Amino acid sequence: MMVRRRSRLRSAAVIVLVALALVAVIGAVGYQLFNREHQDALRPADAIVVLGGEHDGREDYGLRLADEGYADTVLISDPYRPYNPWDKKLMDRVCDAGTRTVEVICFVPDPSTTQGEAMFVQRMAKQRGWHSVIVISWRYHMVRARYIFGQCFDGEVVMRSVPRDYSRPLRQWAYQYAYQYGGLAKAAVIGCAR
Repeated sequence: MMVRRRSRLRSAAVIVLVALALVAVIGAVGYQLFNREHQDALRPADAIVVLGGEHDGREDYGLRLADEGYADTVLISDPYRPYNPWDKKLMDRVCDAGTRTVEVICFVPDPSTTQGEAMFVQRMAKQRGWHSVIVISWRYHMVRARYIFGQCFDGEVVMRSVPRDYSRPLRQWAYQYAYQYGGLAKAAVIGCAR
Protein backbone atom coordinates (compact mmCIF):
# COMPACT_ATOMS: atom_id res chain seq x y z
CA MET A 1 0.00 0.00 0.00
CA MET A 2 2.78 2.40 0.99
CA VAL A 3 4.79 1.56 -2.14
CA ARG A 4 1.79 2.32 -4.37
CA ARG A 5 1.24 5.65 -2.67
CA ARG A 6 4.90 6.65 -3.09
CA SER A 7 4.77 5.61 -6.72
CA ARG A 8 1.70 7.80 -7.31
CA LEU A 9 3.33 10.74 -5.56
CA ARG A 10 6.47 10.34 -7.67
CA SER A 11 4.39 10.12 -10.84
CA ALA A 12 2.46 13.24 -9.89
CA ALA A 13 5.69 15.08 -9.05
CA VAL A 14 7.19 14.09 -12.42
CA ILE A 15 4.07 15.28 -14.25
CA VAL A 16 4.13 18.61 -12.39
CA LEU A 17 7.86 19.08 -13.08
CA VAL A 18 7.46 18.25 -16.77
CA ALA A 19 4.53 20.67 -17.04
CA LEU A 20 6.51 23.43 -15.30
CA ALA A 21 9.52 22.78 -17.53
CA LEU A 22 7.30 22.92 -20.62
CA VAL A 23 5.74 26.23 -19.50
CA ALA A 24 9.23 27.62 -18.81
CA VAL A 25 10.52 26.59 -22.25
CA ILE A 26 7.44 27.96 -24.04
CA GLY A 27 7.78 31.19 -22.07
CA ALA A 28 11.51 31.56 -22.72
CA VAL A 29 11.16 30.86 -26.43
CA GLY A 30 8.11 33.13 -26.59
CA TYR A 31 10.08 35.92 -24.95
CA GLN A 32 12.83 35.56 -27.56
CA LEU A 33 10.37 35.43 -30.47
CA PHE A 34 7.74 37.95 -29.44
CA ASN A 35 9.13 40.35 -26.81
CA ARG A 36 12.61 40.96 -28.19
CA GLU A 37 13.10 43.37 -31.05
CA HIS A 38 13.32 41.71 -34.48
CA GLN A 39 13.11 44.76 -36.68
CA ASP A 40 15.57 45.54 -39.45
CA ALA A 41 17.54 48.70 -40.08
CA LEU A 42 15.58 51.17 -42.18
CA ARG A 43 16.55 51.48 -45.82
CA PRO A 44 14.71 52.75 -48.88
CA ALA A 45 12.21 50.36 -50.47
CA ASP A 46 9.67 50.35 -53.28
CA ALA A 47 6.71 50.57 -50.88
CA ILE A 48 5.77 50.73 -47.23
CA VAL A 49 3.14 48.24 -46.05
CA VAL A 50 1.15 48.98 -42.89
CA LEU A 51 -0.44 45.78 -41.61
CA GLY A 52 -3.83 45.84 -39.91
CA GLY A 53 -4.09 45.62 -36.15
CA GLU A 54 -4.66 48.25 -33.54
CA HIS A 55 -4.80 51.90 -34.46
CA ASP A 56 -1.66 52.41 -32.40
CA GLY A 57 0.15 54.92 -34.55
CA ARG A 58 1.13 52.43 -37.25
CA GLU A 59 -0.64 54.28 -40.05
CA ASP A 60 1.01 57.59 -39.15
CA TYR A 61 4.39 55.86 -38.73
CA GLY A 62 4.12 54.46 -42.26
CA LEU A 63 3.16 57.87 -43.64
CA ARG A 64 6.02 59.50 -41.74
CA LEU A 65 8.54 57.03 -43.20
CA ALA A 66 7.24 57.87 -46.68
CA ASP A 67 7.57 61.60 -45.96
CA GLU A 68 11.16 60.92 -44.87
CA GLY A 69 11.84 59.38 -48.29
CA TYR A 70 11.94 55.64 -47.54
CA ALA A 71 9.32 54.92 -50.24
CA ASP A 72 6.89 56.88 -52.38
CA THR A 73 3.98 54.43 -51.99
CA VAL A 74 2.25 53.42 -48.75
CA LEU A 75 -0.11 50.42 -48.72
CA ILE A 76 -2.42 50.52 -45.70
CA SER A 77 -4.37 47.40 -44.83
CA ASP A 78 -7.99 48.18 -43.97
CA PRO A 79 -9.55 45.06 -42.38
CA TYR A 80 -11.66 47.12 -39.96
CA ARG A 81 -15.05 46.90 -41.68
CA PRO A 82 -17.79 47.31 -40.73
CA TYR A 83 -16.49 50.58 -39.40
CA ASN A 84 -17.21 52.05 -36.07
CA PRO A 85 -17.16 55.88 -36.27
CA TRP A 86 -13.64 56.17 -34.84
CA ASP A 87 -12.17 53.63 -37.31
CA LYS A 88 -13.91 55.36 -40.22
CA LYS A 89 -12.61 58.79 -39.27
CA LEU A 90 -9.03 57.53 -38.88
CA MET A 91 -9.06 55.45 -42.05
CA ASP A 92 -10.59 58.30 -44.08
CA ARG A 93 -7.80 60.57 -42.83
CA VAL A 94 -4.92 58.20 -43.59
CA CYS A 95 -6.35 56.93 -46.89
CA ASP A 96 -6.64 60.55 -48.09
CA ALA A 97 -3.12 61.44 -46.89
CA GLY A 98 -1.48 61.10 -50.29
CA THR A 99 0.52 64.02 -51.63
CA ARG A 100 2.21 64.85 -54.93
CA THR A 101 5.21 62.80 -53.81
CA VAL A 102 3.55 60.04 -51.73
CA GLU A 103 0.85 57.70 -53.03
CA VAL A 104 -1.41 56.08 -50.42
CA ILE A 105 -3.33 52.93 -51.33
CA CYS A 106 -5.77 51.52 -48.76
CA PHE A 107 -6.84 47.94 -49.39
CA VAL A 108 -9.07 45.31 -47.84
CA PRO A 109 -7.05 42.08 -47.52
CA ASP A 110 -8.64 38.83 -48.69
CA PRO A 111 -8.50 36.80 -46.54
CA SER A 112 -8.49 39.35 -43.74
CA THR A 113 -5.19 38.04 -42.32
CA THR A 114 -1.47 38.68 -42.61
CA GLN A 115 -1.47 36.11 -45.43
CA GLY A 116 -4.10 38.12 -47.31
CA GLU A 117 -2.02 41.26 -46.81
CA ALA A 118 1.13 39.54 -48.09
CA MET A 119 -0.69 38.14 -51.13
CA PHE A 120 -2.01 41.62 -51.99
CA VAL A 121 1.51 43.05 -51.72
CA GLN A 122 2.83 40.31 -54.02
CA ARG A 123 0.17 41.14 -56.65
CA MET A 124 1.02 44.86 -56.42
CA ALA A 125 4.73 44.07 -56.68
CA LYS A 126 4.18 42.08 -59.88
CA GLN A 127 2.07 44.87 -61.39
CA ARG A 128 4.49 47.63 -60.45
CA GLY A 129 7.85 45.89 -60.62
CA TRP A 130 8.59 46.22 -56.90
CA HIS A 131 11.45 44.26 -55.35
CA SER A 132 11.39 45.48 -51.75
CA VAL A 133 8.94 46.60 -49.08
CA ILE A 134 9.04 47.91 -45.53
CA VAL A 135 6.43 46.07 -43.43
CA ILE A 136 5.09 47.72 -40.27
CA SER A 137 3.38 45.80 -37.48
CA TRP A 138 3.59 45.08 -33.74
CA ARG A 139 6.92 43.97 -32.28
CA TYR A 140 5.35 40.67 -31.19
CA HIS A 141 4.09 40.07 -34.74
CA MET A 142 7.50 40.57 -36.44
CA VAL A 143 8.59 36.92 -36.55
CA ARG A 144 5.25 35.63 -37.84
CA ALA A 145 4.80 38.47 -40.36
CA ARG A 146 8.35 37.93 -41.68
CA TYR A 147 7.65 34.20 -42.07
CA ILE A 148 4.37 34.80 -43.91
CA PHE A 149 5.85 37.47 -46.20
CA GLY A 150 8.72 35.06 -46.88
CA GLN A 151 6.14 32.55 -48.11
CA CYS A 152 3.99 34.97 -50.13
CA PHE A 153 6.25 37.80 -51.32
CA ASP A 154 9.14 37.26 -53.72
CA GLY A 155 11.06 40.41 -52.82
CA GLU A 156 13.11 41.75 -49.95
CA VAL A 157 11.28 42.57 -46.71
CA VAL A 158 12.39 45.15 -44.15
CA MET A 159 10.46 44.60 -40.92
CA ARG A 160 9.72 47.57 -38.64
CA SER A 161 7.79 47.51 -35.39
CA VAL A 162 5.38 50.27 -34.47
CA PRO A 163 7.20 52.61 -32.09
CA ARG A 164 5.04 52.36 -28.98
CA ASP A 165 4.99 51.02 -25.43
CA TYR A 166 4.86 47.22 -25.41
CA SER A 167 4.54 46.67 -21.66
CA ARG A 168 1.56 44.45 -20.81
CA PRO A 169 0.26 42.36 -17.92
CA LEU A 170 1.48 38.76 -17.87
CA ARG A 171 -1.94 37.34 -18.84
CA GLN A 172 -1.97 39.49 -22.01
CA TRP A 173 1.51 38.25 -22.92
CA ALA A 174 0.37 34.66 -22.33
CA TYR A 175 -2.53 35.24 -24.72
CA GLN A 176 -0.23 36.91 -27.26
CA TYR A 177 2.29 34.04 -27.09
CA ALA A 178 -0.47 31.49 -27.66
CA TYR A 179 -1.92 33.54 -30.54
CA GLN A 180 1.45 34.03 -32.25
CA TYR A 181 2.47 30.37 -31.78
CA GLY A 182 -0.86 29.33 -33.27
CA GLY A 183 -0.44 31.74 -36.18
CA LEU A 184 3.06 30.42 -36.90
CA ALA A 185 1.80 26.84 -36.85
CA LYS A 186 -1.09 27.74 -39.18
CA ALA A 187 1.28 29.51 -41.60
CA ALA A 188 3.61 26.50 -41.59
CA VAL A 189 0.74 24.14 -42.37
CA ILE A 190 -1.18 26.12 -45.01
CA GLY A 191 1.68 28.04 -46.62
CA CYS A 192 0.71 30.72 -49.06
CA ALA A 193 -2.23 30.18 -51.42
CA ARG A 194 -1.02 32.14 -54.43
